[in-house]
Amino acid sequence: MKRVILFIAAAIVSVATLQAQEITPETKTRFLPMRQRVDRNVGDNKFVLKGEYMLGLTASYGKISTEDSDVMLLLNDINVGLRSTTIRPFFAYAYRDNLAVGIRLGYQFIDGGIDNASLDLGLIADGLEGMSISNLGLRNESFSWALFHRNYLGLDRRGIVGVILEAELLVKSGTSRFTSGGDVVNVSRSRNFAAQLNVNPGLGVYIFPQVCVTATVGIGGLRYNNVRQFDAMDNVIGRRDHSSLNFKVNITDIQIGIVAHLWNNKKK
Repeated sequence: MKRVILFIAAAIVSVATLQAQEITPETKTRFLPMRQRVDRNVGDNKFVLKGEYMLGLTASYGKISTEDSDVMLLLNDINVGLRSTTIRPFFAYAYRDNLAVGIRLGYQFIDGGIDNASLDLGLIADGLEGMSISNLGLRNESFSWALFHRNYLGLDRRGIVGVILEAELLVKSGTSRFTSGGDVVNVSRSRNFAAQLNVNPGLGVYIFPQVCVTATVGIGGLRYNNVRQFDAMDNVIGRRDHSSLNFKVNITDIQIGIVAHLWNNKKK
């Protein structure tokens, strides 16, 4: 009983003490107050300064082979080789520290084909095991332009290494040429249009006071594609519209670039 009385008395004294204290903005605290947490001030590290102009060029080269897709497991005796080359110059302006907007042009070339393949579905679909593909070639050229916004996060106080977070609105158009057959070659082509909202994270490192090397990778986003297929006589033989939202690393969209930062007063 004495313990209960002492507990109640202590509670009353504590409440009275709290009510007697004057609560001010300086004394008011929240649960897990931010000022008591470890703050390394990473957000204060400046990788790009307000007023900088940036001229850059990114390029990528990718090769798609049999091992790059699970779908290829259904194909026997396959010989696949597709090569993708992309060049993209750009211009950007830093409207605030670590924030920049810019415009980018692009050219992409894809070349390759399937020399031989036979379809093996096992017990999934009887009667389709004899399907085969041979001498299928592809040649694609496309041009693009894009608007992008970049957020930089410096990882050190000197601003030498930084993380790049990029959002990109891209429009692309081009043509594709398909060839198939052995002794008799069949030719068809397509006109392609694409609109994309992409997310491209990456990393930047200054190798000279005003020259930065970057590496970014496309991880997907929102995409719309329109393809119109034509035969050798330029007659429309098919059309396809497709939209998708997905996020995954695109091995053919790893961009290595070099950027010149103009009028940069920080890197001396």
